[in-house]
Amino acid sequence: MIQKLHTNKKNQGVKSAKINSLAKKALKNSFKAKPAPGKKYLQDLEIGSVFKVFLLTGILVETTPTAAKVIIIDSKHPDSDNDYYLGKQSIALTTEVTEVNL
Repeated sequence: MIQKLHTNKKNQGVKSAKINSLAKKALKNSFKAKPAPGKKYLQDLEIGSVFKVFLLTGILVETTPTAAKVIIIDSKHPDSDNDYYLGKQSIALTTEVTEVNL
């Protein structure tokens, strides 16, 4: 025998109203990420700043609305891969980097 589920139509309207208000609030107060302690986003650096990210060291040259143009000056990757990493690269603005003072 299959039992029918009893639903209360009054409570359903209240639940959906709460869900809608929570969704609107979440969209209005959008998510704001912060970099890890001791790191900065590439977009927060000034043009000409030297930075390190993973095994690479680079200089910030220019920023666009979505990416940063950088010059990679040093790579700690194995010798066979250095040619690929060195030179002009385009990196996302939200890349977490460590600022380096030379």
